[in-house]
Amino acid sequence: MADVSLRNISKTFDTTNAVDDVTLTVPDGAFVVLLGPTGAGKTTTLRLIAGLEKPDQGDILIGGRSVVGDTPAQRNVAMVFQQYSLYPHMSVRDNLAFPLRSPMLKTPEDEVVRKVSEVAEVLRIAHKLDNKATALSGGEMQRVSIGRALVRDPSIYLMDEPLSSLDAKLRADLRIELKRVHASLGATFLYVTHDQIEAMTMATHVGVLDEGRLVQVGSPREIYDNPVNLYVAGRLGLPRINALPADIFSGAPVGAKTIALRPEHIRQGEGKQSQVTRIERLGDQTRLHLSLEGHDIVTLADVHTGLEPGDTLAIQPNNALYFDAAGARVA
Repeated sequence: MADVSLRNISKTFDTTNAVDDVTLTVPDGAFVVLLGPTGAGKTTTLRLIAGLEKPDQGDILIGGRSVVGDTPAQRNVAMVFQQYSLYPHMSVRDNLAFPLRSPMLKTPEDEVVRKVSEVAEVLRIAHKLDNKATALSGGEMQRVSIGRALVRDPSIYLMDEPLSSLDAKLRADLRIELKRVHASLGATFLYVTHDQIEAMTMATHVGVLDEGRLVQVGSPREIYDNPVNLYVAGRLGLPRINALPADIFSGAPVGAKTIALRPEHIRQGEGKQSQVTRIERLGDQTRLHLSLEGHDIVTLADVHTGLEPGDTLAIQPNNALYFDAAGARVA
């Protein structure tokens, strides 16, 4: 494995700044997640590292060496895509072995057998090795797709939303699997997603992208607790953070135009009167939907709450975040 550094990387397509002056270091052995909506520049960043796109400016270093002039094969990276891209006529065993048998690697056959067996055990698909790829479930096919990257010993694993096409249960299962694989291999992962749950549960570091710019980098907890702007605050947290006019409660600092409250940062039983408009009982938690002076608010309540729609509830901020008119954080 190796650390990967981007230094003032930019890439433009026609008039669109897909990646705009991005500087980022992916430490050796880290699990870095790039988070952002469609069009934020996540996939383009991966393609620049892989050598599938050439930057307009800036430098890319892998293990301390510039690779901007290298071909994709010379960069020694492994990439996992959203689509499985398996060879349907091949068995799982041969799909996993395919990268190792390439003319570039020329891996001895006994080594191919060993690596395929090891990766199949790690991904818990050893019992499927002789199955055709077409005989697998969606989750199994994605495991094989991931396995084709894992059989190699690249400098970094690049993963482009590999779980987004799976159903909710499989996504949850494979999140756990990927984190376990990362821990067992000590590998370096750069993973892109629009899914905040994937970012919160898997990453050692999160980088938040907005229209090609890297807005903030930190641990998931740092990003959640101390967002630099309102955009970042809205990228993490479910239910989403509540954004309200700053003067709806007293005590806003000078320059604040917006007060933002996580659902768990609303104290109940004192303060301003709000009205309960809806209740979501999810088993492990209950979400209260409130209306305060025409503004919608979501907060959390005891799972056995006796509140009903139409009831009134006094609320006030606790650990509020404040932002100015441009969305920048106000201390």
